[in-house]
Amino acid sequence: MGEVCLMIGEPGIGKSTLLTQLSLNLERTVYVCGEESPGQVRLRIERMQKGKKAQNKEPKLKLLAETDVDVILTTIEKEDIALLIIDSVQTLYTADLPGMAGSVGQIRECTGRLIAYAKRKNVPIMLVGHVTKEGEMAGPKVLEHMVDAVLELTGDRYYDLRILRTQKNRFGATDEVGVFQMSETGMMEVTNPSQLFLAEREEGAIGSAVAVIMEGTRPVLVEVQALVVESELPVPRRVAQGVDARRVQILLGVLQKYTRLAVGSKDVFVKVTGGLSVKEPAIDLATVLAIASSVRGKALPKNAVAIGEVGLLGEIRSVGWEQKREKEAQKLGYTQIYSRSSHRKVGEIIQNW
Repeated sequence: MGEVCLMIGEPGIGKSTLLTQLSLNLERTVYVCGEESPGQVRLRIERMQKGKKAQNKEPKLKLLAETDVDVILTTIEKEDIALLIIDSVQTLYTADLPGMAGSVGQIRECTGRLIAYAKRKNVPIMLVGHVTKEGEMAGPKVLEHMVDAVLELTGDRYYDLRILRTQKNRFGATDEVGVFQMSETGMMEVTNPSQLFLAEREEGAIGSAVAVIMEGTRPVLVEVQALVVESELPVPRRVAQGVDARRVQILLGVLQKYTRLAVGSKDVFVKVTGGLSVKEPAIDLATVLAIASSVRGKALPKNAVAIGEVGLLGEIRSVGWEQKREKEAQKLGYTQIYSRSSHRKVGEIIQNW
């Protein structure tokens, strides 16, 4: 009780939708509308409840259109509430301090007063925070240290997949994630993300490879696609979406050196399908095999999956949770597993498939 959580994410990613959906499933919730009017929130609620069976009672959700943190605290002081949602913390201000809402001093002071209320009344608070164009939280870094938990909602706005990760949790683990699919009626839980990512994959496609990544403690199978074509430019292009472009450059150097595949003069395009962004090195081997498949014009076995990091010497290195990854792949019918256990070098796989 009394925990203060901060949820951050890009504009339009679904932070307000997810918290509105949460409030509709709870009682005695106060939703502070700092960015929207109560009428706009009400329209979102009606959209989310569209097509659902009529409930016997109205959800006990109270909307408060206010940005003065002192007025907010005075209003709810005598209320018996179970959850307080602030949307968003960058819109709050206090008349006791100079400066506009969203300034460093205002954010720090308003958050401090809300935390004091939460601890005194044992009321959990959800704060919505903005992010910068670099993806970092907007406002003072000390805000992350003040709150008890920091949640990050990510996803590509052009896709309907959303992933809720925990960046900080003072009272629990940070390795659990929530996977949701955005719809008109709100967020829907995705119980098997692997099937979602591989639903439209074409078997026997050239330039396609399947990797097993970890989202928290959950193994997820994703498709990596590569396209290698002759370049018409003096400096060939290296374009990557969903995977670090600098890492792709390194892997291309490894391919050129240890597999004799001529990629130096070609344009290389790499993409992780489904709008997912992968940072862990376990996707290296699948990236290399997808590029090699495109260069050779030969598809990987349809039941093949790649698990492993690729070193600068062309070796395949082990990654964490390897047995858990393999078990998930086998459950979905991928019996040919390329990893450190099956091959020591990348060149061995490319020569033998």
